[in-house]
This record gives sequence, C-alpha cells and structure tokens, in this order.
Amino acid sequence: MNKELKEIIEKSKNIVLFSGAGISCGSGIPDFRSANGIYNEKIGGKFRPEEIVSHNFLEKYPEEFYSFYKAKMVYPNAGPNLAHKYFAELEKEGKLKAVITQNIDGLHYKAGNRNVFELHGSVYRNYCMRCGKRFGLEYIMAHNGVPECDECGGKVRPDVVLYGEQLDEDVWEGAAKTVAAADTMIIVGTSLTVYPAANMVAYFNGNNLVLINKDITPYDNAATLILHEDIENVLKGAQL
Repeated sequence: MNKELKEIIEKSKNIVLFSGAGISCGSGIPDFRSANGIYNEKIGGKFRPEEIVSHNFLEKYPEEFYSFYKAKMVYPNAGPNLAHKYFAELEKEGKLKAVITQNIDGLHYKAGNRNVFELHGSVYRNYCMRCGKRFGLEYIMAHNGVPECDECGGKVRPDVVLYGEQLDEDVWEGAAKTVAAADTMIIVGTSLTVYPAANMVAYFNGNNLVLINKDITPYDNAATLILHEDIENVLKGAQL
C-alpha cells in the first residue's frame, strides 16, 4: 500500500470517500470518459450514449433506452474489488464515516459499507412512474423491452439520475454535511468534471485532500496527495 496514503489514513479520525467510475473498473465495469469508456464506444444507430441516458430520451424512445441501459449500464454479476473491500473495512474500524459515490452499481453496499450517499441513484432500485410501486433489478432484467408495473401497467424506470434530471436534495445535503465534517477526503476514480457532483469537493474544509485518479483533475493543485494510478495498485498489500 502507498506509504503516504497509509500515514494519512492512520492519523485521520473522520474520513470520507468520494468515488467515481474508476473505482469499479477492477470489477469489470467500464468507466465513461476514458479512451475505452462507454461514451467512446462506437454504437450503431444515430444516437450518442450521452443522449440515450437522458430524461428526454427515456420519454421519447423507451425501447432504445432500455436496450442500451441493460446492455451497457447494468452489471448484476459484478462483485466488489480490493478497493471497495478496503474502504468497507475502514468503515467497520470507525475511521471512514461515509462513502459518497457517483456510481450506480451498488458495489459499495455489496462490499459492506452502510453509510453510502448514492448521488446518482442505483440500478438496484426501480419504481413505477405512474403509481410509485418499487421493484428490484431482477424485475427490470426479466422484461423484454420496456418493463411495466404488475399492478397498474405504468412504465417502470430505474431510480437513477439521468441527464436533464436533478439530484436528490436530501442525499446531496447529507453528503455535503459529511464532507464538511471530515478531516480527510479521499477521492477515487473520478475526473471531477461532472457537475453538480464535482461541486461536493467545495464543502471540504479538512486537512488532507487525497486524489487517486489515472488522469489529472481540476483539483490536483489543491490536493495534499496526488496519485495518478489505479486504486487497486495503490492499495496492493493493504490488510483487509
């Protein structure tokens, strides 16, 4: 494990983790904006991936939305990797107070974290747009085409934040308060260019801002420690 990171963690008492797609690459889930990311894939048809995962697209072209969503955004067989497991252990030890994630894959929960703010929602939560009935991921995956509510026949959609939609205000406020109270913020696997989520960093007033991302970010100059590496390489050898 990286020596500097280990020392920061040992001295910290109130750590918050802010994670992006890069933390889940080791679990076989591609990120979005890298050269091999979902948004750079050549996909047949006339629509770009960013258009497809938008509120307007879901409303206008639900069949195409669900075809892309189930093929490219949902990975039900993915399991937590070393990074997810490490930060779950930190929470059990009492050092890590919360995880704030941009990811919708649910892997922090699968690893054992319990205080998780999912800014963009989760593929494991779905609801009927007409009556509000809740459904699990299995219900979505079992349907061909557009999943319909088994009670009212309305469209069932994932409880994820699509382009053109607002983040949940309560989730945002809870995450912001947690960041403001932290003495160390560890940011993993995010370019910090997706807003408003990237604004979460502005709430941090603590001593140590740690950035672990393969590419540079707009906040590199403000960081206490910068590691342009894969998170699993950084944590290699860490005790779980």
